[in-house]
Amino acid sequence: MPGSFAEFRRRSISSIMFGLCAGGAALIVAILLLVIGYLVWIGVASLSWEFLTSVPTGDVAHPGGMRHAIDGTIILVALASAVGVPIGVLAGIYLSEYPGEHVVTNPLRFIADVLAGVPSIVVGILGYELVVVPVSRWTQSSVSFSGYAGAAALAFIMIPIVARTTEEMLRLVPKTFREGSLALGATRAQTIFRVVLPGAFGGVATGIMLAMGRIAGETAPLLFTALGSRLLTHNPAEPFPSLTLQIYTYATGPYPEQKRLAWAGILVLLFMLFVVNLSIRLVASRHARFRVGV
Repeated sequence: MPGSFAEFRRRSISSIMFGLCAGGAALIVAILLLVIGYLVWIGVASLSWEFLTSVPTGDVAHPGGMRHAIDGTIILVALASAVGVPIGVLAGIYLSEYPGEHVVTNPLRFIADVLAGVPSIVVGILGYELVVVPVSRWTQSSVSFSGYAGAAALAFIMIPIVARTTEEMLRLVPKTFREGSLALGATRAQTIFRVVLPGAFGGVATGIMLAMGRIAGETAPLLFTALGSRLLTHNPAEPFPSLTLQIYTYATGPYPEQKRLAWAGILVLLFMLFVVNLSIRLVASRHARFRVGV
């Protein structure tokens, strides 16, 4: 009987914990669906072909569309990723694959953790002081806000996230993979780039996706660096538009038509993040299936 009671108690605790975990997961999914449903309900009414293809008119009663902001966000994220992803991945490889360099890796890991937690508005102010102001002095212009400065600030946010995620994902690759590759005569670099990194591709890609989603939704750094623009421009050397800046401008303004477009802009931004998320997951899934020969 004591054994039966202990078994009953163990099963009861297990069932309660399962119920709590399932309830927590269901609550999160319900809140997420509620938020997305509300955004779709309030934002889809303002979506139109004109919203996606036209630029602001300057008329508050007929504000036009957000094509300039959509193009600007895509270009800013692409520029920041072109800088942040290679540097972050290489830093993650160094942290994971060269643990013997602890004199360097331990401080580097600590700095990456600190930088990952720095508020984005601080990054924006640093971008203004370290990029915008020096470029203004160099070009002898009043103030050189630009898309390049905005992309640099976003890359600064992206690098520590990608580096730490890459390190953690590479650490999950079994050591036997590395030992087998080295035993077959491969160099350390060949082992890293042909065995270890492909083995962690799915996790690394997910980390990159999360970092891209983080910077795509940032507003504060761009206020101090890219500034924003109502014009359709693809030249990052000029003040540059983005969806988040345009949404902030419209949402904090007094005009109902602009507020309506701000909701539509939020919906478009979420859709862009969904497409990036889905694309990277499909690539990671196909890569994993290719590696196992399915």
